Amino acid sequence: MSQINLLLLCGGGGAEHDISLLSANYFETSLAKDSRFNVLRVELDAQGQYRTANGQACELTNQKQIRFTDRTETDWSVDYVIPCIHGYPGETGDIQSYFNLINLPFFGCNAEASINCFNKITAKMWFSALGIPNTPYIILAELNDDAIAQATAALADWGSIFIKAASQGSSVGCYKVDNVEELPAKLTEAFSYAPYVIIEKTIKARELEVAVYQYNDQIIATKPGEIVCASDKFYTFEEKYDTNSQAVTHVEAKNLSDELSDKIRQYAITAFKGMKLSHLSRIDFFLTEDGEILLNEINTFPGLTPISMFPKMLSHHGEDFTEFLTQNILKQLA
Repeated sequence: MSQINLLLLCGGGGAEHDISLLSANYFETSLAKDSRFNVLRVELDAQGQYRTANGQACELTNQKQIRFTDRTETDWSVDYVIPCIHGYPGETGDIQSYFNLINLPFFGCNAEASINCFNKITAKMWFSALGIPNTPYIILAELNDDAIAQATAALADWGSIFIKAASQGSSVGCYKVDNVEELPAKLTEAFSYAPYVIIEKTIKARELEVAVYQYNDQIIATKPGEIVCASDKFYTFEEKYDTNSQAVTHVEAKNLSDELSDKIRQYAITAFKGMKLSHLSRIDFFLTEDGEILLNEINTFPGLTPISMFPKMLSHHGEDFTEFLTQNILKQLA
């Protein structure tokens, strides 16, 4: 087989731009192990401008080519693309829709699956439709007196709530509220990130994560890993990626019965299949003190940074990331 021109697209210009660059490093290192791939890394900024690693401006045309703005180099034909972009426009389905429009094969979930998973409201509706238990919630469509009244009633009923922007990732626009005086400010902040806001009951629970991926024509769900945060904290964006984070991760959750582990893994596979996910995902659960399993969220393009759980869980399960990646790419191009 001749070399495959693979576009590694990263950045995106959103809140998770820098994390995307770290994940792209992992892809680059993995792809470098296979001589069949000729990789061009391109970063997308907040203004919608594409630039190569050496800062050269370019664009991805509808002819499936990278065209360099200064025209000093010939156009670079793209056979395949990895949209390594966390949050907008990668996990939102926007960029996948463009790839579909120009008939360019790509790695990861399709546009519809990305849209359904990224929007917390749509995702929870899907979870319920698939028979997977999830956290109690209410939906707010605009910031007004009625929304504040609904949030106030939810706080009084549940004792503690999370206010979340409906379409953000990595805990961006997410706030734990225990005091009614905080509600107007936190609702205002959440609505600054998204047109819809979801309010969820705070659940005192273990935070478990499952890597689900396609490998050797099978859908595999790893044993759950676990995030252990500092006392009375939740897994914020800073706790995920700050070098001073006090959160501890376990690639395999401790003191978890085989029965609960198997049930969580089955829920994860049900979600992956039911929502038509592709290639990879990280599916996050709560496990309450009473043994209740609640699906929290699905990440359709999980982080691949040095501290990220997905690659660690895949490796712990016995798979090689480069082999996993190349299998899925070559199958699409066959």
